[in-house]
Amino acid sequence: MAEELGKIEKPPVENFKNGRKLFFVPALYQGEDSETDYVQKCNKYWEQVARQISELTLKLGDVNRVYHEMIAASGEEGCKAIEELNKASYDIVKACLDKKAQFEALEDADLLTEYMDWSRCLLIGLQSPSVINKVYDAYIEVGKKRNEYIARKIDETLKENEIGLVLLRENHQVQFPADIQVFYVAPPALDEIKRWLRERQSKLSEETPKE
Repeated sequence: MAEELGKIEKPPVENFKNGRKLFFVPALYQGEDSETDYVQKCNKYWEQVARQISELTLKLGDVNRVYHEMIAASGEEGCKAIEELNKASYDIVKACLDKKAQFEALEDADLLTEYMDWSRCLLIGLQSPSVINKVYDAYIEVGKKRNEYIARKIDETLKENEIGLVLLRENHQVQFPADIQVFYVAPPALDEIKRWLRERQSKLSEETPKE
């Protein structure tokens, strides 16, 4: 069970000094056409994430290894890929790297490419139920392999008593190794964003003409 930092009631931090630890940060994205309200809420979210990571590192120690979804390269190459993918999460990653953390590739390039291709197939509006089922089954299968790879990669690279930081979408289905203590970084702005997205979706549904 992840420790939710947003809920302050928690055991003394000394209880978590030993063993492998992982700070899990929900990855959020915004595009060039994102609404101003959403952009502002995302900026607020990432500011709060940075503060909460600082609080955790003061109590538990600096981050040793950093991981980011959608990135299949390590080191400087991986960092450049993050900057192109999501500037906000890049700032979080860079802050850790400036304190001598190492950036580790989290993804297998072939699995990631296949997963993204099947995702695109599901989005284009297929007509045949048979084809849809085949595409969906393939999407689920490669998604399972991808999740297993991510979990294995963290297990292989995060050493005893080290601290890792991983940025993944909140609805990920990765099963982290059982011996790793996972700290869920969930600042208040995350709930604000979820509420905003629900309200926006509800409004769009109401505005959509019914046939």
